[in-house]
Amino acid sequence: MALGFPLFRSALMFALSARQRRRVLVADLISTAVFPLAITGATAAVPDVTAHLRGAVALGPWIVLAYNGLFAAALLLAGASADRLARTRFFAVGNIVVAATGALSALAPDLPSLVALRAAGGVGAAMCAAGGSSMVLAVYPPEERRRVYGYAGAVLGGSLALGPVVAQALMAVGGWPLVFVAPGAVAAVAALATLGLPGLRSPEPPESFDLAGAALFGVTVAAAVTALGMGFGAGVPWWGPGGLILVAVAGATGLVRVERRAPEPAIPLDLLRIPAYRAYAVATGAFMGMLVVGLAVLPRLGSAQSMSPGETAVMLGLLTVPSTVLPLLAARLARRLARQLVTGALFACAVTAVVLQVTDAPGVLLVAAGVIGLCLGLTEGVPDGQALNHVPSRRGGAGAALFSTTRMSLETFTLAAATGVMAALGPSSGMAVAGAMCLTAALVVRRAVPSPRRVGGERLYGR
Repeated sequence: MALGFPLFRSALMFALSARQRRRVLVADLISTAVFPLAITGATAAVPDVTAHLRGAVALGPWIVLAYNGLFAAALLLAGASADRLARTRFFAVGNIVVAATGALSALAPDLPSLVALRAAGGVGAAMCAAGGSSMVLAVYPPEERRRVYGYAGAVLGGSLALGPVVAQALMAVGGWPLVFVAPGAVAAVAALATLGLPGLRSPEPPESFDLAGAALFGVTVAAAVTALGMGFGAGVPWWGPGGLILVAVAGATGLVRVERRAPEPAIPLDLLRIPAYRAYAVATGAFMGMLVVGLAVLPRLGSAQSMSPGETAVMLGLLTVPSTVLPLLAARLARRLARQLVTGALFACAVTAVVLQVTDAPGVLLVAAGVIGLCLGLTEGVPDGQALNHVPSRRGGAGAALFSTTRMSLETFTLAAATGVMAALGPSSGMAVAGAMCLTAALVVRRAVPSPRRVGGERLYGR
């Protein structure tokens, strides 16, 4: 069969031409840029949206929470579906859903309609994330995945860094509707980029699927993530997050019972049994927790120290810009130094958090932002590549979905815990929470991932 048509190899990999593989990667990278902008844009738009649309003001935060909650809830089901269906088509449909809901969100007549559209957009985003990972892992062999995730890290880091600026610019140019249309337009480009590509559907008959387990997993994760996102702050009735926590507990209880009886459990437990996969999932959650807490805390500490707007902008730049320029270097270093790179960065973040408990002088804040930014930039995409290196190509969607769910859950938990602690002890204590999470993750990685060793004079590296 001529090169350029899908050939299924022994490792269940598709053989595509170099040009087609690049198109697969480019489509995934374009889609990857959408998610941070969809979150930061919606967050920035909440005040204007609630001022212009009919509906209870209390629905405002749900513009973001509905998107995040449904994204987390749908990830596992989307990952399993992507591995069983035509990967490229599944990915394209997800991007079309994101594009359509983005355009319709700009025309929403009231807040309930907008929240419903955002929930549907979260499902589409889960399809994009799981489908993109599934098709990339199906065409790139393990030895090339570090480089691929270096590119993904650069795009994700750039989107996270530029997201707030882009969101504010969109607000200034076209008002709140534009912050929903723009990510949708980017998603449409990602869908168009897949035109003419093979579907990448496995020739094997699909395995039986534990739909009940996937549904219960989605309910549990959505309830837990949304409850943590809501918190118990001022203006939030206690029964809101409290009720969601009860739903999460009930869902988790039912999930355990269903998974014990299922011949093919929805949760890929075999992947969770791989120490390195678990450890790197915890590590990436800790890094993202440090980033979101840093973005929330450092400006508050700067204001307390009377830092000028220019100094605050520099501080935030030091925190975020390295994630746009260092991931490709990180991918190179990860070839031989992944464990040391990840654990060293986690320990450095933890130490920086300790320093901020002692002093928050302006110079220290700038140095702290620079250190954290450097750590985040030099590890962007590294834990992802290391963890997914252990995932068989035929299960790329499920493996990436479970990894992303772990990351999002830990990130949300860290931010919620930091917010609660800050309310009682002050802003710097929030960094202590993120630092404790980083320290825990560093110890987990050191314990789970073997260190480089020499056997017979040859240097070997454990994964």
